[in-house]
Amino acid sequence: MAQKVLITGASSGFGKLTVKTLLEKGHQVAATMRNIGGKNKDVAAELGNAGAKIIELDVTDEQSVISGVDKAIAELGGLDVLMNNAGTGTLGMQEFFTTEDYKKLFDVNLFGVQRMNRAAIPYFRKQNKGLIIYTTSLLGRIAMPFYGPYQSSKWALESMAENYRVELSTFGIENCIIEPGGYPTEFMDNLLKPSDSSRADSYGDFMQFPVNMFSAFEKVLKENPQQNPQRVADAAAELIEKPFGEKPFRTTVDFIGMGDAINKYNEHLDQLTTALYTNFGINGLLSVKK
Repeated sequence: MAQKVLITGASSGFGKLTVKTLLEKGHQVAATMRNIGGKNKDVAAELGNAGAKIIELDVTDEQSVISGVDKAIAELGGLDVLMNNAGTGTLGMQEFFTTEDYKKLFDVNLFGVQRMNRAAIPYFRKQNKGLIIYTTSLLGRIAMPFYGPYQSSKWALESMAENYRVELSTFGIENCIIEPGGYPTEFMDNLLKPSDSSRADSYGDFMQFPVNMFSAFEKVLKENPQQNPQRVADAAAELIEKPFGEKPFRTTVDFIGMGDAINKYNEHLDQLTTALYTNFGINGLLSVKK
């Protein structure tokens, strides 16, 4: 059954690929992005010609989110799925990121999702059905050096999704997380760097570590044809097309070995969560109401 889907951050990376994949499968898609008349003019035209509804939306702007979601619902004739895909990464020594750097990052990766959810959830509750997808990361489950602020935002996003999962389950609203590993997309080219470099000298030769590690990681990604970003778009489409009530809460998408380890972690957390909810007599909240 064709779904009506709104995707944030559709101008590049996973977002753009997912828009195209869903359109090819016959779904209706509202592709949202910033600057559709400026730097994203070409991609907006490309996706529009493919059949997407192109909507100007900035997840860091409350009014832009509200008007964008309303426009998407109007142009699609409804809404079945909200895919929170917009996000920004980081690279650098955590100490060098200022509080303002953190605020800028969280405004997109976490607060932006909250804005989108608050705009879409009333509609989903009214129709007693909906799906919210969160694009987090394997780095939202484990910590690796030099990606600190990004990981903090994704760990927080995982927690946000956990809470929405149980708080919305009785309204027929499914919440699902997609956890990609690293992929060679434009995302890797636009990582936010720390704005304070005044402490660099005190780190000595260790300052070369972040760049060298990142270069080695990029090499691994480019040399592994399995790590194709299209597989993330395919996973999103597969999740959307799974029958209501049968979707997994977490889906890892990784083919360089990290995902296998994280799956075990996720399985253990799921068992722990079920046990705790059962002890409190609220385990019914873990299953979406059909």
